[in-house]
Amino acid sequence: MDKVTSITDSRGVATVWLDNPTKHNAFDDRSIEQLNAAFTSIAADTGVRVMVLASRGKSFSAGADLAWMARMADYSHAENLRDAEALANMLANLAQVPQPTIARVQGAAYGGAVGLVSCCDMAVAARSASFCLSEVKIGLLPATIGPYVVAAIGERAARRYFTTAEPFDAQRAAQLGLVSEVVDSDELDRQVEAMIDALLANGPEAVMAAKQLVRDLSGRPIDSALIAETCTAIADIRVSQQGREGLAAFLEKRRPDWRGE
Repeated sequence: MDKVTSITDSRGVATVWLDNPTKHNAFDDRSIEQLNAAFTSIAADTGVRVMVLASRGKSFSAGADLAWMARMADYSHAENLRDAEALANMLANLAQVPQPTIARVQGAAYGGAVGLVSCCDMAVAARSASFCLSEVKIGLLPATIGPYVVAAIGERAARRYFTTAEPFDAQRAAQLGLVSEVVDSDELDRQVEAMIDALLANGPEAVMAAKQLVRDLSGRPIDSALIAETCTAIADIRVSQQGREGLAAFLEKRRPDWRGE
């Protein structure tokens, strides 16, 4: 049985569903493989403009599946390394999806699920959602998800929540920068749709280029090389077909062609 399903609508919005609600969408090697396949496929699909990561049932994801953890207890170091590499590869592919990505979070997001949220560009959480980096409770580490979580919440907060394994609510997640918006449960889908609408109103190529621009600029000094790169980037997109269409539409006070009639 598939533990991950995905569908793309007529607008080019792909939704990847964690689809194992009876186990609170806990993931194992099979679901990691399926998530990886979904992210890779979406990244290569030029018809997809936005990706939503969502889940069925009460929980976003309880983290690692207990049966999978029981199997890992008997793994050798080499087997554990291969297992960790598969998870790390999936997270990297999610983080590198060129289209904007939105996590839709309801219920519990524990352990590796915090990593999934951190890998997305933005996240909407129900007010009742809860988060926990729970690995140290069982003597483990949030290692493969660590780079993405630290990037999302910062080093100082990571020092606390990596080591205390305290659960925190959606409002605290928003304060930390893990979550973009917190809404009542019955407003969750409406808020996700509002973010999708905002993204779809913009130039598709520009949106992906803007996402890549953040990666290219992050952590770099503002020197002559960086300034030259940004000048080239804006010149390139100004002379592109989409750039010319966007500017013409603005000046002519009409909708650009990517917005349709």
